[in-house]
Amino acid sequence: MSFKEQAVLLKDVLGLDREPIAITFTNEEISEQDHGKISMCRALKLASKGESFVIDEEVSTCPGGSWHCGLTEAPSQERKRRLQWFLTKGEKLTHSIVSFERMQKLTSPPPTDLSERIVMCPLENAEIRPDIVLFLCNGEQACRIIALDTYWDGIPPKMEIIGALCHSAIAYPIMSGSTNLSLGDWTARSHQQFDPDIVFLSLPYERMGNLLAAIPECSAGTAKTTIPEDFRHVQE
Repeated sequence: MSFKEQAVLLKDVLGLDREPIAITFTNEEISEQDHGKISMCRALKLASKGESFVIDEEVSTCPGGSWHCGLTEAPSQERKRRLQWFLTKGEKLTHSIVSFERMQKLTSPPPTDLSERIVMCPLENAEIRPDIVLFLCNGEQACRIIALDTYWDGIPPKMEIIGALCHSAIAYPIMSGSTNLSLGDWTARSHQQFDPDIVFLSLPYERMGNLLAAIPECSAGTAKTTIPEDFRHVQE
């Protein structure tokens, strides 16, 4: 099944009104998309509406997004002090430099120096194999995706829900190989004006085959539920 066929099937079955996003870390030369500079969270929003991006250190406008996604080193010394002040006194997203440090140290490390660039585009337009597919969806759609993802093995994903959107939606599933559900962070949500019902569900692409195979078998896909007579009697 081609990437386009996968995208069409997922949109049809799940009723998605936003494009599933293919995200690939690569060192290969990719035809540049002439969008100028952009932040990771802005690119995610626009990719879900059909646009495509090739983001490297020069294109990324957000220092946080750059190091969370591995394009630059994590801040240290004076840069880190400025970031600590900004998150605690400016954005006011965490109480203290201690809580800030916990958020960084108790989550997965960023994919530092993993690749030269990151490709984000609608799955149906992907030309190279994605590393993850990101769904901007509502809670019901996320529930169905997770049910399909775990249909065959029943193993619950190990999730990281807090932290920067680019960490939870991109870096964590890349580094862990685990499906992840994120609400994003408040700054990204408010600055990019994501719809209030949007959640971010990231699926490592190596899990896509089993998810698609579950669609006709699972009631979260297209399978019809069957309720035995004795169960029906108890429910009534």
